Amino acid sequence: MKLAETVTFGAMEIERLAALRDNAEAVAALRQAPAARVLPFWRGKPLIVGGSCAGWLPVDHPMLADAGTEVLLGRTARGPCFARDVSGWEPTGADAAAQGGAFDPAGQGHPLLPPDHLFEELRRLMTRLSPEDAEAAALGRALLEWHRGHGFCASCGARSEVAMAGWQRHCAACGARHFPRTDPVVIMLVTHGNSVLIGRSPGWPERMYSLLAGFIDPAETIEAAVRREVFEEAGVRVGAVGYLASQPWPFPASLMIGCRAEALTRDLTPDPAEIEDARWLTREEMADVFAGQHPAIDPPRAGAIAHFLLRNWLADRLD
Repeated sequence: MKLAETVTFGAMEIERLAALRDNAEAVAALRQAPAARVLPFWRGKPLIVGGSCAGWLPVDHPMLADAGTEVLLGRTARGPCFARDVSGWEPTGADAAAQGGAFDPAGQGHPLLPPDHLFEELRRLMTRLSPEDAEAAALGRALLEWHRGHGFCASCGARSEVAMAGWQRHCAACGARHFPRTDPVVIMLVTHGNSVLIGRSPGWPERMYSLLAGFIDPAETIEAAVRREVFEEAGVRVGAVGYLASQPWPFPASLMIGCRAEALTRDLTPDPAEIEDARWLTREEMADVFAGQHPAIDPPRAGAIAHFLLRNWLADRLD
């Protein structure tokens, strides 16, 4: 796809400085640089300013005094950047109302920050952020949430420690080293003639539909995963499969691998445990969806790769 690297979270504007991660003196020097900055995260939510900018703070900001894990994100044209977990802070009053999940509308304000600085659900505002801020928010969330959920060694059960500037965990008891994980997911633009296959999962908001998607199994190719998932979820056999684009998706740790797939049949047999409804929509019907004129369907969330693939399919910009 000509625009494959323009997906949300895919800017690659952060130089990740992998060669410096095991050099404590070099990392300390980055942290002491005048332009060094930190993006705080509270229970997976990045700090956002005014609903549209990442809430970068100086490394010595008082709010960070008792914060938790810090990771080196890398360096941009603006200087070194880090992410810091402040999940130990307990909000009070109205700020304590955090629903969690993709549709959490609540924002939490810290008493040491201005009122327009809020910890907010990234999926709600990802398209409002600059490419650099969106990439930093995705990377910071992925790393810090991995640390929050992997505090103990998977080999011996002892508590592990942060290492390599936040890019590893090390177990002093048995010597094992653990690395952040990424779970590959296929998401499919399945077409048959002039139509595309969409579906909705149980529990999704009313009118919400998207492309079919699923995790790749161990010892499975991308192509095999596409064919298996489409058949399991919708009962549709798929022939030719090709790659289109990918998107980091840190909810919690996926890489969405966007593929095109040619359906061999149109008959639908949705698996009710996975798919509440599946439909074929023509280009004309999908154009109505994106124009907000369809009577029953809304487009996928802006910023998600499903929205990206469908929008470019409509514009005939898939190659």
